[in-house]
Amino acid sequence: MRLARLTLAAAALLLVTTASVPSGTPLSQTERHTFLSSDAIEPRGAAPRPAVQRTKHEPPFGAFVGSWDNYIPNIARMATWLNGADMQVGHTYLAGNGWGDVEGDPVVLGLWSQWKLADPQRKLVLGVPMLVPNENNMPDAEVARLLARGNKGEFDLHFLKLARKLVALGGQDTIMTPGWEMNGTTYTSRCKPDPTAWKAYWRRIVTVMRSVPGQHFTFDFNPTRGLDAIPWTRCYPGDDVVDIIGMDSYDQPAGGTFDEYVSEPYGLQDQVEFAAKRGKPVSYPEWGLFRNGDNPEFVRRMVDWMRTHDTAYQTVTDYCPHGFWQCDRNPRSSAVFRQLMAGAKTAVGPSAAHPGQ
Repeated sequence: MRLARLTLAAAALLLVTTASVPSGTPLSQTERHTFLSSDAIEPRGAAPRPAVQRTKHEPPFGAFVGSWDNYIPNIARMATWLNGADMQVGHTYLAGNGWGDVEGDPVVLGLWSQWKLADPQRKLVLGVPMLVPNENNMPDAEVARLLARGNKGEFDLHFLKLARKLVALGGQDTIMTPGWEMNGTTYTSRCKPDPTAWKAYWRRIVTVMRSVPGQHFTFDFNPTRGLDAIPWTRCYPGDDVVDIIGMDSYDQPAGGTFDEYVSEPYGLQDQVEFAAKRGKPVSYPEWGLFRNGDNPEFVRRMVDWMRTHDTAYQTVTDYCPHGFWQCDRNPRSSAVFRQLMAGAKTAVGPSAAHPGQ
């Protein structure tokens, strides 16, 4: 799934978000059978199944309203549109055009950190590319070579600089999503070219960033929902380096139903059971509409799902075609979202306060 793609417009120094259609050759039936029978997801009906339902609650929520610091005021504007809803989560991405982007612009990181520090309940979620350039259709063989270089420590310093900047600016408890949507084909920071190397590299990045004094980072393993280029379970780097099991969830493919999104292999049900077995909460860093037009039923069901599972946080992607406030293409969905979220106040519980390690 190609979502939340970022480019840096040098002349304007603004990040532009775009969305495009999924790409890549679908897996053959033989490949799909091999994947489904060789990973950590148990067959349907296998026992015991972990308990995943929770009493209905309001997890911390927010929206991706744009990546550069001048988008920060949109969070408050959207909260006003939602009749004073308690939008505690800010979600942004580092550009991945070069290693300087991954190290983080100090002005941008500083302003996002200031937004977070203004309220102790706020959370900053930061998408971190693992390799650069992150969006240039790099061949699998080159991705594999870069992963091997990363595992030799060639890129450690960039993540160390990012961690030090965040701690110095007050973002020491930032939630990171390194290599988000790693099970797809969009990004260079993807897993399929060498899953073993990818997992080792994730572990190395987490170890480097956790070495910085004063950090309390949380690391969110954030695939896209379903079977993409590779089952996301084959990319999972280990319980000791993952704090949250995330999932980007849009209403695709066309014609799909929410029940199918729940029950599909590597879908929502598999996510919450996988997390429950490990004692970890789930998250939904990106969600929204994509393939079925104005779809209020998806919105209603998705919000209910997040409220009835162990959700650490959720952020809707709020630009067209996905969103509800900044996109006028989805009037019925916008009305439902506003009805469900208007005036919502987060109930802080174990998941909302889940610490990094």
